[in-house]
Amino acid sequence: MKVDLFDFELPNERIALRPARPRDAARMLVVRGAEPFADRTVLDLPAMLDPGDVLVFNDTRVIPAQLEGRRGEAKIGATLHKRVDLRRWQAFIRNAKRLRVGEIATFGGGVTALAEERLADGSFILFFEGEEPVEVLLERAGTMPLPPYIAGKRATDAQDREDYQTMFAKEDGAVAAPTAALHFTDRLMGALAERGIGTETLTLHVGAGTFLPVKADDTEDHQMHAEWGRIEQDTADRLNAVRAGGNRVIAVGTTSLRLLESATGEDKVIRPFAGDTDIFITPGYSFRAIDGLMTNFHLPKSTLFMLVGALMGRERMQAAYAHAIATEYRFYSYGDSSLLLP
Repeated sequence: MKVDLFDFELPNERIALRPARPRDAARMLVVRGAEPFADRTVLDLPAMLDPGDVLVFNDTRVIPAQLEGRRGEAKIGATLHKRVDLRRWQAFIRNAKRLRVGEIATFGGGVTALAEERLADGSFILFFEGEEPVEVLLERAGTMPLPPYIAGKRATDAQDREDYQTMFAKEDGAVAAPTAALHFTDRLMGALAERGIGTETLTLHVGAGTFLPVKADDTEDHQMHAEWGRIEQDTADRLNAVRAGGNRVIAVGTTSLRLLESATGEDKVIRPFAGDTDIFITPGYSFRAIDGLMTNFHLPKSTLFMLVGALMGRERMQAAYAHAIATEYRFYSYGDSSLLLP
């Protein structure tokens, strides 16, 4: 499909620079089949679901993966993208022409990294020197890797360490938050439990590639980025039982959805999974694992807008986004939510 089919105009003022407070006070656009759009709030979520339905959350934890430093006298920046092993990370480098393979980059707090390899996409493999775990080094030298559409408008600050982390965050490794779950609070979780809505977690370490633009003119020519994920056997078993019992599995966020679909066969059975996934979901895809999606509003011509178009229909989602813009919903990572029920 032509990528231009997934374009839309978004006024700059619709991009949220801070989350709603409290988090569960965010607005939520409900798109249910062919029914009229419903303007609700995230706190209304329990009433939108049926007892026995299950929400699936991503428990990845965002690490301070944005580094500022030098190679010699030249300033460079590094955004860690994907873990290779205990001491190596794939990273996108700002001012990359000033860094060559075999050279040392020096970051804050005395953190140093060797540029071991330059990959075909222009990113580098960085080897972090020393004995301390890389996570310790990043806590000392790094900042939260806010999306470029926020970082380009304001500086990252201490509040982002809390704001850009979900209440489910447990497994270190993401360089972008699974932002659909940023709306959840203890109050909302209590209301969901009272309604009889179940919850499950999986892990998918979101990479910086999620923000890369689609440069191809046709979706068939786009190379999707890979991310590492894991679904445990007992989690898969419980989710299969939910669907077998006639209830719905609702993914909270496109990261949860992509991993669930990666772990599910054509027989619609969810299986345990541990490894990389580069699944690219576009209209025409037949969903196997999920019955709905809660997600924020996505970038024009992005792989994520293509995904929601695959779930609900491209024209339906273009209309939903036009409604959201006209009624002043807040977009992107710190923005409002949508509940998509085919």
